[in-house]
Amino acid sequence: MKVVHTIKDLQTELEVLKAQGKKVGLVPTMGALHAGHASLVRRSVSENAVTVVSIFVNPTQFNDKNDLAKYPRTVEADCRLLEECGATFAFVPSVEEMYPRPDTRKFSYAPLDTVMEGAFRPGHFNGVCQIVSKLFDAVMPDRAYFGEKDFQQLAIIREMVRQMGYKLEIVGCPIVREQDGLALSSRNSRLSTEERGNALNISRTLFASRSFASSHPVAETCKMVEEAIASSPGLRLEYFEIVDGDTLQKINDWKDTAYAVGCITVFCGDVRLIDNIKYN
Repeated sequence: MKVVHTIKDLQTELEVLKAQGKKVGLVPTMGALHAGHASLVRRSVSENAVTVVSIFVNPTQFNDKNDLAKYPRTVEADCRLLEECGATFAFVPSVEEMYPRPDTRKFSYAPLDTVMEGAFRPGHFNGVCQIVSKLFDAVMPDRAYFGEKDFQQLAIIREMVRQMGYKLEIVGCPIVREQDGLALSSRNSRLSTEERGNALNISRTLFASRSFASSHPVAETCKMVEEAIASSPGLRLEYFEIVDGDTLQKINDWKDTAYAVGCITVFCGDVRLIDNIKYN
């Protein structure tokens, strides 16, 4: 695996490989890689001759400077993991490389980006679209891989690709969980032992809600989740919404959609965790 730091060097490498007819997969990450990221990389390696994995903590998608400062950075360990997974390139640019000048572009994909994370983290998805579009332009991949844990982000990126006319396939990959059910997240490394134990109640509640939902209406299922999180030590619910998986709009009745998804964000101590579950 080769580590590349500039867009020019990466494009020079890729030009040769693309000229040989080789397909390119891209896995955009912010580093602090775990088994969830590894599953995306292995999927790309299995489907493409070349896999580029970007490691870049993107400042424009953080609306909380403290969250940006605390985001874990483990580039050496990340590169070791990527080598084990069979990645071709690790693209590790500086902020100056990706943003030689301020990016003033505005992306708007309402109503996908105005609900849930969009409501609680103003500007977040604009920053996501800025960096992902920059990576698409730099790499020009055939496929790009994203985890379904960031369910809303995946929907917005699909819409960005559609509206901007990118000629690539977006591949959504299932959530990877620890054996005890906790959704893998780079932020989990910030949890104390006690907090990690408390965080298990997020996935436990979601799994319980799926059974509950089979015999209860949407509103009661939402209430069940809200009350379960409220009674869990060390957890504070920011939101839980059951939405149509395509439009991301709240549903009122299970008959409203054949693709119902429960999306949740919870603070465990001062660590913000997201998760989701599919109902039907």
